[in-house]
Amino acid sequence: MDNNWGKAGSDLMTEAPATQDATAAPGVASPEPEDRLRADTYRVLGRLLAAPPDAETLDLFAEAPVSNEDSLLAVAWRMLAMSAERASPADVADEYQTLFIGLGRGELVPFGSWYLTGFLMEQPLARLRIDMQKLGFERQENVAEPEDHAGALCEIMALLAEEGGPGSLAAQAAFFEAHIGPWMPRFFRDLQEAPSARFYRAVGQLGEQFINTDQRYLEMVERSGDSSPDSIRPGIS
Repeated sequence: MDNNWGKAGSDLMTEAPATQDATAAPGVASPEPEDRLRADTYRVLGRLLAAPPDAETLDLFAEAPVSNEDSLLAVAWRMLAMSAERASPADVADEYQTLFIGLGRGELVPFGSWYLTGFLMEQPLARLRIDMQKLGFERQENVAEPEDHAGALCEIMALLAEEGGPGSLAAQAAFFEAHIGPWMPRFFRDLQEAPSARFYRAVGQLGEQFINTDQRYLEMVERSGDSSPDSIRPGIS
């Protein structure tokens, strides 16, 4: 897979709208703490699905503080830390190659169109491109993969989550419902069950639990009128 996913400072296969910046401009709302956590988790998943982690990244995961809570999401974070501590970069790179690339095709095909229709480059991708254009995202010319790659969609959700401002959560909920919810939970379950998955079994566990948690969070947001509910803390527990 082509690992050159975007402009400098970004791992995206699509380019972020020019208005999106890490520091909020005067008069523009900053994301809430829970949305920064959500953005960080989406970005972790996006980067692990875009390319295998190097030694430094594995060390970061292994040494990162994790919650002691007993929720499924907290357990998944701890499993990722344990898997990173035991993994070697070379083994994880081989695992990634077998899972997602292979000889002609990997054990998994991490594209929305494939999961929803059984074929690549189908109507789900066309609908995604329309929605991306509306949100101001542009495809990078140096990337060959279709935009409905699971890693790219996680990166887009990360950018949307950290955008802040009125209506941001509603836009996230709409994008999630259209392009993530219909297939990505099944993809992450398949990743856990893939024959060659070792380190990536923990990635699949984290992905499944986080996506399920975020779906509940966004549904509550929609019901509460675009205000962040406190009863679910996405990204951590």
